[in-house]
Amino acid sequence: MWLTLSLFIISAYFISAVPFALLVSRVKGVDLRQVGSGNIGATNVYRALGIKYAIPVFLLDALKGGVPVYLSMHTFSNPWVHILIGFICIAGHSLSCFVSFKGGKGVATGLGVLCALSPSIFAFIAVLAFLLIYKTRYVAPTSIFCSALAPILFYIFSYPSAYVYGLAVIAAFIIIRHRSNISRLIKGEENRI
Repeated sequence: MWLTLSLFIISAYFISAVPFALLVSRVKGVDLRQVGSGNIGATNVYRALGIKYAIPVFLLDALKGGVPVYLSMHTFSNPWVHILIGFICIAGHSLSCFVSFKGGKGVATGLGVLCALSPSIFAFIAVLAFLLIYKTRYVAPTSIFCSALAPILFYIFSYPSAYVYGLAVIAAFIIIRHRSNISRLIKGEENRI
């Protein structure tokens, strides 16, 4: 079982480390790190290349979190393992060994993790995020708010404590990854979409 877990962890990291946003933008002759926010995530793909390219990148980044967690839930009974694999996926996306341990903010991958852990809570948060972004045109504050909301909802609906505590750590990680956005928000300089 330890060998299987080790293979899961290693595979989850390397699969999640694939920088789809950077690969898609390079196909179009754009270095995503030199445009917009410089972030290699779906939001910056949207700003640089439009929604036609941002949606596939977002879905691929979400799958990086969803598929490994889903498979771990059908391989291991321990909920701490499920949340560990989820965190590894988000860390792999955000700290990719393929791009000098840089990467996206982890939001799309985090949504994939949520979808695997609880499709109903995922659906609620996804709809809420869409509405907030539509209304405010701000992605970062919406991402921060929804990240913080996830562990609260898992607690309210009596999911395993491993999910609650693990998602709290993941939320903190994602919020820290948004520190430059927070700084721009305070200064009134954050970009809208």
